[in-house]
Amino acid sequence: MKLFTKGLLLIAVPSVVELALLGVVFDTQEQTAQAAQWVANSKQILYQSSAIVDPLLHQAARVRTGMVVGDPSFIDRHTVWVELGDRLAHLETLVGDTPQQVLRVHQMQKAIEAYRAQTAAISQALHTGRSLSAFIARENGALPQQIALFRDELAAFVNEAARLDAERDASLARRGERQQDALIAAVIGSMLIWAATAMVFARSIGRRLEVLTDNAERLGNGRPLAAPLSGNDEIAALDAVLHQTGARLREAEGEQTLLKARLEARAQELAGVNEELRQETQDNEMFIYSVSHDLRSPLVNLQGFSKELQVSCDELHGTVEAAGLPHAEHRRMVHILDGDVRESLQYLRTAVTRAAAIIDALLRISRAGRLEYQWQRVSVGRVVGRVVDALQGAISQRAAVVTVRELPPAWGDPGAIEQIFSNLIGNALNYLDPVRHGRIEIGALEPEPVDELEPRALRTRTYYVRDNGLGIPAAYMSKVFRAFQRLHGDVASGEGIGLAVVRRIVERHGGRVWVESAEGAGSTFFVVLPEQPARR
Repeated sequence: MKLFTKGLLLIAVPSVVELALLGVVFDTQEQTAQAAQWVANSKQILYQSSAIVDPLLHQAARVRTGMVVGDPSFIDRHTVWVELGDRLAHLETLVGDTPQQVLRVHQMQKAIEAYRAQTAAISQALHTGRSLSAFIARENGALPQQIALFRDELAAFVNEAARLDAERDASLARRGERQQDALIAAVIGSMLIWAATAMVFARSIGRRLEVLTDNAERLGNGRPLAAPLSGNDEIAALDAVLHQTGARLREAEGEQTLLKARLEARAQELAGVNEELRQETQDNEMFIYSVSHDLRSPLVNLQGFSKELQVSCDELHGTVEAAGLPHAEHRRMVHILDGDVRESLQYLRTAVTRAAAIIDALLRISRAGRLEYQWQRVSVGRVVGRVVDALQGAISQRAAVVTVRELPPAWGDPGAIEQIFSNLIGNALNYLDPVRHGRIEIGALEPEPVDELEPRALRTRTYYVRDNGLGIPAAYMSKVFRAFQRLHGDVASGEGIGLAVVRRIVERHGGRVWVESAEGAGSTFFVVLPEQPARR
């Protein structure tokens, strides 16, 4: 049987019993409410009965007064009869479920009507001046006959109403006790039903859930699982899945062990390759340094010899001028000296200067990789301030606006970090668009959240240098950090190694550098530097 079916049965059976108990409670509640309504009606009947006789007695007193003084105005008051009629009609409505009381109300209405007819005759006699002796004879008693009859019927009515009120009070009390007993029985019955349901659940499902939970804990702790549960419900299906998962985990552990061994072997290979690459990089840097250093002397000699050749050419030119050669010979010699020889010497000096600049650039790249850093906490704000002060002449010349935001400190070498921002801010100045006002902004991005689960994660900060200059074409983006790659060569001079040096320095700090740019709109260079020393 599926858990859904079992759950429906466990809910349905107690619910049916509780509905039956609630039916009993509602029935007793309805009976109690009806009894309370009856008691309220009885109280209302007694109140109306006690108040109905006073207007009639007042009217009888006015009739006798009118007969004595002979003034019919004491008798001609119709409102009292309307009031008495309304009260009797209301009283009849209240006792509509008691035929005997309804009959008494009718008798009282007849007595009222008879007395009203008698007062109307007395009023007519007073208006016409007839004798009242016949009426006076009827008024000899304490009360008129009709009023006496009315009081007798009213007394019987009140006695019966009092008796019914007492019975209904007793009935209300009994039904209240019955309702209380029904509520207590319903509560106790509900508790017993749900207790029985809980016991059934604990025996039929709870034990199976305990076994399932135990198997889940065993699976989490890597221990062998207990025997699979029998049955075809969802708990048995989950237990079967746990056993299947356990088998797959054992297979995965075996594969993981094999993969771990392979990864360790691969890590050792990569470590060896990295060491070889490091050694090769160091050798290359040393080679570049040695070659660049050794090439300086030949270049200096070439530059000196070219100057000596230029001096010799000038002396030879003077000798030719003074020799008095024929015109054709003189013209040919001057053409050779001032044309071919002087142009060749100019090409030679330009090539020597270019080679010297390339050698200096190679030496700068080599020094960027070999220089020993003095690691400390660096105030990036002060570093950028010094760079901006040093470039103040170029900033004023280009009428640029440089904005420096708040810059948090970084961990690194002060000189190297100053070289990073010097190159980036200098490039931003060099490649501003001359047709619009230049703007350069140096700032830092908000720190990224730290992964608490990775205690060795290096905390970094991202700085940026943003300008509204010429921008970088999309096709050139992949080459921007390579050495000797120059864009807009007609705008600024240089060898194209500044960004390569920046990347080398940033990588040695354990960070990274990249650029976002749009041609004609400007560029933003981002630099990620560590905020604290790397955790070992």
